[in-house]
Amino acid sequence: MKFTKMHGAGNDYIYFNCFDEKIDDPEALSIRLSDRHFSVGGDGIVLIMPSEVADFRMRMFNTDGSEGKMCGNASRCIGKYVYEKGLTDKTTVTLETLAGIKTLNLDVKDGKVKSVCVDMGKAEFSAPKIPVVSDKEEVIDEPLTVGGKEYRVTCVSMGNPHCVTFVDEVKSLELDKIGVLFENNEIFPERVNTEFIRVIDSHTLEMRVWERGSGETLACGTGACASVAAAVRNGICKAGEEVTVKLLGGDLYITCSENYDIKMRGGAEFAFDGEIR
Repeated sequence: MKFTKMHGAGNDYIYFNCFDEKIDDPEALSIRLSDRHFSVGGDGIVLIMPSEVADFRMRMFNTDGSEGKMCGNASRCIGKYVYEKGLTDKTTVTLETLAGIKTLNLDVKDGKVKSVCVDMGKAEFSAPKIPVVSDKEEVIDEPLTVGGKEYRVTCVSMGNPHCVTFVDEVKSLELDKIGVLFENNEIFPERVNTEFIRVIDSHTLEMRVWERGSGETLACGTGACASVAAAVRNGICKAGEEVTVKLLGGDLYITCSENYDIKMRGGAEFAFDGEIR
């Protein structure tokens, strides 16, 4: 069974071309292959599949075997994969995900995909749709006590649930301790991805992220989108202007419209090909 290791801003997954490969138990496979000490290593696996409603279909699984609805970094990697591996010659590609159909616009030069812009859809602030348990319709800059400390949080869905909190600094955060407490807090019935954001200026955010089912990762595309949407909603960033989100694995470029439609731009890279026997 052949695979390709790729990453988007350091958010690395193991990709399978399911036009050629059949995977019966992706949950177990993701757990086995994601181990960074005894296997390939990664933030999970991604299946590139045929679709009846789009050019391609994506399924992605976290390191604990749970299936995610959407991954922005994986979407960009799929755009590079399908073009450079010869599965399509289109530079605008539609991708079916559990969070809906996403459109990928490929920036191609000399036959190589230099960057991918993903139409990520609309940020959702409705508490029941995220979901987050609250007596308010939206959770915008609300207090939440986690591990004995109060945080101000804004909750957003980008097809998956996010909790964004703006902090004074991110480098010294003990995410291995507080991330899991956010993820499994009782107000998040489906668990949650948590973004810790330091505001550098109105066009630049610094972010660390704890992803449900995976722990801290070097980047999270939907998390970067959720963070910019939250920043616009809280008056920190301006709608319609591109914001640089600085992650541990590199930079992503997010634009949030006045209607909270989100576009994400960034690179994608091949690491290596391999074969499982």
